[in-house]
Parts: sequence; C-alpha cells; structure tokens
Amino acid sequence: MVHKMKLVDFAFNAIKNKVKTIEVRLNDEKRQLIKVGDIIEFTHVDSLETIKVKVINIYKFKTFKELFEKFSNKQIGLLENEDYTIMDKFYTKEEQEKYGAIGIEISLL
Repeated sequence: MVHKMKLVDFAFNAIKNKVKTIEVRLNDEKRQLIKVGDIIEFTHVDSLETIKVKVINIYKFKTFKELFEKFSNKQIGLLENEDYTIMDKFYTKEEQEKYGAIGIEISLL
C-alpha cells in the first residue's frame, strides 16, 4: 500500500539525504493503516517534489515525550536544541492525548 504525506523543507531534505530515519506523527486513524513493508510518498510542501520510502518498522507510544526519549534528534530529523514540545505546533494536546504518537522507521527508495 502507498500512503501520501506532506513534509516541511527541513524534514524532507533530512530524509532525502538519508539522515532522518524516523518519521514522527500522531497515531491517528490515517497512520494506524500503515504497515511494515508499505510505501510512503512524501511531498515537499513548497516545491511539491516527492520522494518514496519503505516502512521498516513501527513504534507506538502514549506520548511524543516517550518517543523522543527513545530516538536521537538526528534520527527524528530535529535540530539539537529541539525537543518533543515541537509537536505542539502540529497537533493539539487533545489530539496527542487521544491518539498517542507513532515513530515510523523508514528507508529511502
């Protein structure tokens, strides 16, 4: 199955350059459909360039804090001074409490 997602510049380029290996998302209904072996097509939000990755593994957590404690900022594609609170820009506290977090281990195709 092929899943489509959008990414901001920094995250898109980190995957493209094989630095970012864990995509972090809310574990909502859309992400719950992702399985190991599936393909994700990421689209750059500005340039609309696309890249494809294969799902290697899936990690589920109750909170983004737990997820960020398991993986390095490099794996997640963050700057050194960033932490799990950055996810508040993308998801409300209510969404985070309802769904939890998912770390999708990926490999560039």
